[in-house]
Order: sequence, then C-alpha cells, then structure tokens
Amino acid sequence: MTFETLGLSEPILRAVKTTGYTTPTPIQEKAIPAVLNGADLMAAAQTGTGKTAGFTLPILQLLSEKQGARKKHARALVLTPTRELAAQIQDSIETYGKYLKMSSAVVFGGVNINPQIQKLAKGVDILVATPGRLLDLHNQKAVRFDDIEFLVLDEADRMLDMGFIKDIRKIISMLPDKRQNLLFSATFASDIRRLAKTILRNPVEIDVSPRNSTVELISQKLHPVDKPRKAELLSHLVLSGNWYQVLVFSRTKHGADKLVKRLTRDNIKAIAIHGNKSQAKRTQALADFKNNKIQVLVATDLASRGLDISQLPHVVNYDLPESPEDYVHRIGRTGRAGSSGTAISLVCLEEITQLKNIEKLIARTIERETIKGFEPILPLPETDPNKPAASKPRHRPGGRMSNLRPPRRLGRSVQSNV
Repeated sequence: MTFETLGLSEPILRAVKTTGYTTPTPIQEKAIPAVLNGADLMAAAQTGTGKTAGFTLPILQLLSEKQGARKKHARALVLTPTRELAAQIQDSIETYGKYLKMSSAVVFGGVNINPQIQKLAKGVDILVATPGRLLDLHNQKAVRFDDIEFLVLDEADRMLDMGFIKDIRKIISMLPDKRQNLLFSATFASDIRRLAKTILRNPVEIDVSPRNSTVELISQKLHPVDKPRKAELLSHLVLSGNWYQVLVFSRTKHGADKLVKRLTRDNIKAIAIHGNKSQAKRTQALADFKNNKIQVLVATDLASRGLDISQLPHVVNYDLPESPEDYVHRIGRTGRAGSSGTAISLVCLEEITQLKNIEKLIARTIERETIKGFEPILPLPETDPNKPAASKPRHRPGGRMSNLRPPRRLGRSVQSNV
C-alpha cells in the first residue's frame, strides 16, 4: 500500500513525498481512512510508529476543504502531555501542511505567554497544546472553543499518569458536542477505556501496539553490575565503544544530574533533561544531542516522553523502571523507521524484581553479558519469564552491600551511587 491509495489530496501527498516516506506504517494505513470517513478513533500505538502523521494528515485534508479559523478560535485541538511532544507535532503539521493555506500554533507552559496570545488573536486552524497552558489562555480569553471540529488526545495514558485528567475533563466540557474525537495511547489500559467511553462515539478501534511488544530490530542486552559501579561501567561502554547519541534513562532528576557530572569528569559530553530544566534549556539540550554536540542525553521518563530522535542507535537503562511497560516504551526509542538499535540495561541485584517483571511482560529472557573488570560481587540470580517475580531483596543499613568498596577503574569517583 502507498499513501496515494489512502485518499489523501495532491498537496498533502506532495508534502509527504518531500519527507522521503513512500509507504504508510500500520497505524497510518488504518487510521487515515478512518479519520477521513469521519469516525471517532481509539488507537493503541507507541511513539515511533508514525501515529502523528496518522492523525495530522487526515485532519489537514478535512480542514483544508472548509473555511479558515475565526479570530481567537481554533478548529482542531491536539492535547499532549509534554512540551517536547507538542513542539514535534507542530513541526509535523508545518511539514505536511506546507502546500496548504493552513495556520497552526503550539502553546505550552514554561515560556512567555504573550507571544502565544498574539498568535491566537488571528485564529488558527490547528492548535497543539499542553492542558495547563491551554486553560490559562482560555481563562485570559485568548482562545475560544466554539469552532472545534476535531479533538486529539495524544499519549492519553501519559496524560493520566501526569495527573492531567481534571484539566482534560474541564477542557472537554467546554468543547462543542458535535466534533470528531481521536484518542491515542500506548496501551488500552482500563483507565484509558474508561476515559474513552466518556469522549468517543462508536469509535474505530486500532491496536498496533500490543502490551508486550518490543521492536524486532532492537537488540536487547543487560550487563550485571553492582549498583555503586554503574556510572563507571556506563563511562567504560561509551568510551570503549565510541558511542554517540546515547539516550540514558535515570529514575530521578537528582540521579540524572549526578550522572551527568560523573560522565563529564570522564571527558564524555553529557547533559540532563528533566522537569526542573527550563524549556529553553531542554530545547537546546535536545538540539545539541541531535547535532552530535552531546554524546549522552540523560533523561527521566516524564521528560523523555515525546522525544523524537531518528535513528537513535543506543538506549541505556541506567535504572530499570518500576513499570515494565515503561521498559517497552524506553527501548522503543531506538530501532525506529527501519533502523537497527541497541537497548542496554545496567542491572544490579536490587533490581531483580523489576527485571523479572519486564521479562514476564515481553515473554523472553534478556541476554546477559558480564563486562570484564565489572563482575558483580553480588551476583544477579537467573530468571525465568514463566515464573512470578519474587519480592525485592532487602539489605539493612551497614550490611554487606553498604560495606562494598570496589576497586578504582575510571575517573576520580568510585562510589558514584547515582
């Protein structure tokens, strides 16, 4: 199947052609005709599956067939959980709508609201927004919702995780009853289905992202290591492998900052991205990372949501996530658009429960490779995805674990317990 067979107009097909894409992804193949036919949509799709184009292309086409937006009004509203994702959706709208006389805007917090008010004063056909800033703008009478024809909830699961449900319901209560609704989520979890029932009308249901899916092109591997030596091992892997564009996941913001300091001491160009960073710093960090000015980008799960980095070769789980679904989401950052990728996890004994839960979810045992010189003093037990996870091991203060003093390898700090 090609984009020409999906019913898209010539200006949009021309824009798609300039991007180099010729064949629609599974989500695009199913979603685009459904949206063009006027149906509500409930779609399960991970980031990297092409879902943004799956709703952007048909909405652009349908809006282009009607009169433009009135002052202070929008005709389509796309709600997203993060600033980064909002900005990337806006980029897609501009790319695919380049041959159409369409207007769009993106609004989010953390930046000056006045330019956003000025942009909305003229009216926009498509408005991409995070919930909090959108409500601020509405309260200031900078935007009205009377003319909304399309509502898109992108990464709805993450918006619920981040506590946006009240804002979302408040926004929806102000929208016209007659509109087309599109909901995208990584999974069809029970809370997502409950939300969908209150918004969608007889939706077309599309699932191209099974709960335990991991991209086949991704090589998954774990390195057993004692927790105090994780930072040292990461430096070793980056330097010995001459890795560039390494996305590293840290469990906490403090841990991300501490890890960046350690990597910097080892002459590795690294930067952190998390909720405590200003929008300007986050945007600059991502730009530097994409342009290979930065080798390692250390991110927390929330800050990483929506990051779109093509052909990302390496993803490292410095800390395993508490949720096994987050593991699938994390490693899905690599191996995209037909490219191969490597997902590495640095796993210590304290994370055995998370490891077992992850392997049970993906229904496979992750390949283990112990790095010479980093053999753990506290061995990692063998795992079986078919067996339930055991309770997390506990270690009392002052016990064997706290007395570990591993030998010095790289850099000045050995006990970099990030």
